Amino acid sequence: METGTIISLVLYFIAMLGIGVYGYFKSTSDLSDYMLGGRRLGPGVTALSAGASDMSGWMLMGLPGAFFVAGFSEIWIAIGLVIGAYVNYRVVAPRLRSYTYIAKDSITLPDYFENRFADTSRALRLVSALVIIIFFTLYTAAGVYAGGTLFQNAFGLNYEYGLLLTAGVVVAYTLIGGFLAVSMTDFVQGCIMFIALIMVPIAALSIMGGSAPVIAEVTQISPAMLNPFYGATVLGVISLLAWGLGYFGQPHIIVRFMAIKSLSDFKMARRIGMSWMIIALIGAMFTGIIGAAYMATHSGDLGPAAYLTESGQLADSETIFIVLSQILFHPLVGGFLLAAILAAIMSTISSQLLVTSSSLTQDFYKAFLRRNASDKEQVLAGRVSVLLVAIVAVSLSLNPSQNLLSQVGNAWAGFGAAFGPLIILSLYWKRMTRWGALAGMVTGTFTVLFWIYVPIAGAPLSTHLYEMVPGVIMATLAIIVVSRITAQPQSSVGREFEEMEGEIQQNAE
Repeated sequence: METGTIISLVLYFIAMLGIGVYGYFKSTSDLSDYMLGGRRLGPGVTALSAGASDMSGWMLMGLPGAFFVAGFSEIWIAIGLVIGAYVNYRVVAPRLRSYTYIAKDSITLPDYFENRFADTSRALRLVSALVIIIFFTLYTAAGVYAGGTLFQNAFGLNYEYGLLLTAGVVVAYTLIGGFLAVSMTDFVQGCIMFIALIMVPIAALSIMGGSAPVIAEVTQISPAMLNPFYGATVLGVISLLAWGLGYFGQPHIIVRFMAIKSLSDFKMARRIGMSWMIIALIGAMFTGIIGAAYMATHSGDLGPAAYLTESGQLADSETIFIVLSQILFHPLVGGFLLAAILAAIMSTISSQLLVTSSSLTQDFYKAFLRRNASDKEQVLAGRVSVLLVAIVAVSLSLNPSQNLLSQVGNAWAGFGAAFGPLIILSLYWKRMTRWGALAGMVTGTFTVLFWIYVPIAGAPLSTHLYEMVPGVIMATLAIIVVSRITAQPQSSVGREFEEMEGEIQQNAE
């Protein structure tokens, strides 16, 4: 590894740990402060921390790799995500911020579900917390695995050492600084990702001599790469666009909306967040397209041999960002660009760790074991939970199975179907009942699992239509039907709903 690369990475790690320490001194022993930043995030931190925790390594590796291979036929997933993120800001964000505070200052989603529906049975809290803990532990394990793999492939470091280094730094600043440190590091990591996704495609385009040579070379590789409708089917396009539905139910993203300082800040947060997302997605897409043209025309300069096959071709399309960053830039800058991938991975790990820790602390420890636990005790329990979840995730990552990785790949659909319809209807339908909420959550989860794992005519249904679509439809139907046939919510639930609507109307843009 080049000295400049090492210097960049060391500075990056020091910066992340420094922010963790800063978050510790800015926080108090108050539970809401540790788990939700005291609901005082500014619009910029809210927007970029939501974006960085959302995109993970997919933004810098998965999406460029897809465009490197298939071209603009992959654009539908990006369009779906942009639409989903925008609707999330407009439809979910303000009401969720208002309602979670009105509903007994709820600081986790399971906490909100229980308080929103006055669920004395605690079934909503228990089931939703179990979904979060199980799926996010697997999600975290995949993130740690990605960090270890990056160190192994990009830096030549032993996989186990890379895994422990990634997990160790993330755990340190998450455990020390809590939600505030996680949000601030996500903000910095989002800035790094943004700069990287502008620098790499622009540098490659400049060396290629502009857009005309790139278009000519891509056309020679395959004219279909420039056609967004090539090979597209109606179900295929619907499946890719449906990825945007997942935003409404992702706990690590929407928890940022719960933490913003005021409703009036959402307008600025939306503008910042959507601008960041659109520009970063365009940068990722063009990294893949321009990268394909570059690799085809610069056969004598194809970068680190570790990324190439014996014939001199790129071994893994998802490494195109890494290869370009090492070919086109000085090692000091190249190290910064590799840190962008680490930033994408670590921002998601830290957010998932904290959400899982919050559920373990608030929705199990306090709810079922220590109902009278003080805030100081719960903050300590939260820090211990971060460490425990990280240990489990690292253990799973030491010998990752294909089963583990495939399950994590479907978690986006699982969360979207289980929580998405539940959250949206809880914010807009006063007549919704706790039994409808429970039915929707269970139905959405099992519909997704059925669609993925039960073969019909020799193949899972997910090979034809993304499981998010039937999962969301069935969950929505279950909520409506069961709510209609069960008793109306008690009057106090209706009053809180009306209070939330009144606050939203007062703060309408």
